Amino acid sequence: MGSTAWFKFASPAAFYPLAGRLIPWFAWAAGLLTLIGLYLGFIVAPTDYQQGESYRIIFIHVPAAWMAMFLYLVMAGWCAASLIWNTRLSAMMAQALAPTGAMFSVVALWTGALWGRPTWGAYWVWDARLTSTLILLFLYLGYMALRAAIDDPRRADRASALLALVGAINVPIIYFSVRWWNTLHQGASVSLTSSPKMAQTMLAAMLVMSFAAWFYAIAVALHRVRSIILERENGSEWLRRQLAGTN
Repeated sequence: MGSTAWFKFASPAAFYPLAGRLIPWFAWAAGLLTLIGLYLGFIVAPTDYQQGESYRIIFIHVPAAWMAMFLYLVMAGWCAASLIWNTRLSAMMAQALAPTGAMFSVVALWTGALWGRPTWGAYWVWDARLTSTLILLFLYLGYMALRAAIDDPRRADRASALLALVGAINVPIIYFSVRWWNTLHQGASVSLTSSPKMAQTMLAAMLVMSFAAWFYAIAVALHRVRSIILERENGSEWLRRQLAGTN
């Protein structure tokens, strides 16, 4: 009974008020973790013996890169759910995640360029990981552009979902690019199969910033999906009752 009770939230009518209650918790958690992560990364963490102070950009760059990839997989998962079960909320969640994923892709590319200048001597090289990350940004933009180009929401859901699923193949390419090709980009500093290649304070700062980015993404996506529900469910009886109850 407890496990099946969650299925009721697959309805926009049930999910809308739940999202409203969750947003402040995730937003405050994201803000607090960001402050802690920045303090650990920019004040407590030691100076790197090879890169000096410039390495500290990893505390923004790496979480942003992780989230750009992870959010795309989550978005593709929601797209798959919308195609398989034809659920409206799944498509709305995918639509809500896309702008945040695109933003994290831009941050990852921008901070990577700033880090690349002192490390490689250039802001940009056509490196395998950089190029595949740029393709990831184009996939996010293409998804959003395709949705905007189709007037019928249900047709837009199906077309953009197919594009998102096809584009998901790019995520493992990004992750494994440093292994598959000869690349300037350094290998993973954190791995599930080996011990971390950095000081414990650096690792702690990176993980805290990663959780901050994740909680931020949840808060923003929940806020955005509520706006999408308001737009797509406009005129429904449950929405009129909901808005009347909040006034």
